Amino acid sequence: MIILDTSAVKALADGHKTLNLLAGNMARTPADRLNIPALCLMQAEADDENLSRRVLAFSAVVVDGLDTMAAVSVGTMIRDGYGGPDTCHALYCALPRPEFTGMSILLTGNESAYPPGVVTVDIDSPGMLGFH
Repeated sequence: MIILDTSAVKALADGHKTLNLLAGNMARTPADRLNIPALCLMQAEADDENLSRRVLAFSAVVVDGLDTMAAVSVGTMIRDGYGGPDTCHALYCALPRPEFTGMSILLTGNESAYPPGVVTVDIDSPGMLGFH
């Protein structure tokens, strides 16, 4: 599962070349999706009016909602000092889940915001799409 945190969502909306290429490629593969945690989308929209329209226009984008279990887990992470609501929701989405057995990859512009053990990829790293 590929997850975009707030910084990656903002970059996608602003036309980040690599992220736009990734979104376009994923749109051609029915099972592939870019997952955006709802609180990351909320924060990005709060910072930039109408950003959500630009991001949700990509057919490969899905929003990962904040259900009861997620709300409790994200609240616990915030209380325990793992970051703000959007960072903790992205972290929650990157954790293993019963409905997804593969490895989650968290795309971000701020890898240091996440604890060790979380697979993060900087959106500006030269090898993000396998190119060097």
